[in-house]
Amino acid sequence: MGSELKKAIDQISKDRGIDRDLLVDTLEEAVRSSVARKYGDAMDIEVNYNEDIGEIEVYQFKVVAEEVTDEISEIVLSEAKEHDPNVQVDDEMGFKLKIEDLGRIAAQSAKQVIIQRMRDAEQEIIYDEYKSRKNEIVSGIIQRRDRSGWIINLGRTEAVLPKNEQIPRERYKRGDRVQAFLIDVQKEARGPQITVSRSHPDYMTALFKREVPEVDDDTVKIMGVARDPGLRAKVAVNSLDRDVDPVGACVGIRGSRIQNIVQELRGERIDIVVWSQDIAVYAQNALSPAIISRIAVDDDEKILEVVVPDDQLTVAIGRKGQNVKLASRLLGWKIDIFTESRYGEMNAASKGMDQLASVAEINLDNFISAGFETVNQIARASEEILMTIENMTPSKVADIKSAIKLLGMGEDEESYMEESLRIKQASLEEAEGKANVPEEETEDVSVVETETEESKSEENQTSETDKEISE
Repeated sequence: MGSELKKAIDQISKDRGIDRDLLVDTLEEAVRSSVARKYGDAMDIEVNYNEDIGEIEVYQFKVVAEEVTDEISEIVLSEAKEHDPNVQVDDEMGFKLKIEDLGRIAAQSAKQVIIQRMRDAEQEIIYDEYKSRKNEIVSGIIQRRDRSGWIINLGRTEAVLPKNEQIPRERYKRGDRVQAFLIDVQKEARGPQITVSRSHPDYMTALFKREVPEVDDDTVKIMGVARDPGLRAKVAVNSLDRDVDPVGACVGIRGSRIQNIVQELRGERIDIVVWSQDIAVYAQNALSPAIISRIAVDDDEKILEVVVPDDQLTVAIGRKGQNVKLASRLLGWKIDIFTESRYGEMNAASKGMDQLASVAEINLDNFISAGFETVNQIARASEEILMTIENMTPSKVADIKSAIKLLGMGEDEESYMEESLRIKQASLEEAEGKANVPEEETEDVSVVETETEESKSEENQTSETDKEISE
């Protein structure tokens, strides 16, 4: 019996990966609980595992008394002397109990305690193991679906792939093998709660580390990732070695490395962007494949005014605003995109407004605050309306009207109407561009177009105009 128990302890310790001393302590506690259930807590016992004989030994301790009032905790002196002739009253004596005497119920109870303690110990081991694997890629088999998402069997435990961490339009069925990024491990009463993701930006980084040795050894660093999961992503890279091309390293020979990542993400297109400390250069790279004419940088507000040729607007925006949205998210800057023609009109209008503000000796912001953004608006406004501008006087109104006539501003009614229509059209198209960007992104992306045909042709843009390095 003893050797069988010892073998069982060794086998369980090996198979379940449970510390042997912890298992022995669990067995001792289980036997102690069983004795207490049968005889009550009043019994003074000591439980030990005898390593030499491979058995659990239980000793009951009783106090020697002249007269016994509690048979569980006391022994009469005459009976005690039969065991030890030198014993005296108030001495404590130990008697070995037979485990078999615990009975069937006690034995079953001990078994349940052992199983529960083993389960607790195993769950603790699993928790520690997966806690240390946080931010790593794990692999498992789709088990089932519940309200929280897909349940994935990882082998020793399960993980959940929540709906908001899935790649949209990805479909699974029971038995499918799937990889995911371990983002969280929580300790709960029912066992470790493991959460994984396939849409997390860091999953992209982990895939690059796995597929690209230069990324794994930090020769090439991933500086940022912006994803529209399942559709498109932009990954910023930087090489710490002048002799290593970061883009070439990530793409691999004939695209072998990048294609492995694209395949794992079910066809998600990936743009490899060269990172730069110069935000203008970085933005130009991030907006690729669009050709950029010039970029104005507002460091205080973190806003970029990007000007592109008229025929590059749809390329810069991308389908449903995807290209500019991902570039903005990658940089962490707001991006306003203008065509060259629209930018020229805005500058011309701004220059005229500056001249009128100078003539009136009133700050340009006062005109804008009062709702005047173009010369024509001022030219057609009545004196009463112009007086609503802060610091405006009747004499300054007269000076403005004279300057408009002298400089030939606002004389052509048709030109005024055309300009109004252009401004209105640009506003409508800007609103349309923003409507195609998720709500959380609209404050970071602004697009100004010049012609309705450009926005109409966006959906018909061929893959050649939106070509990525991965292709």
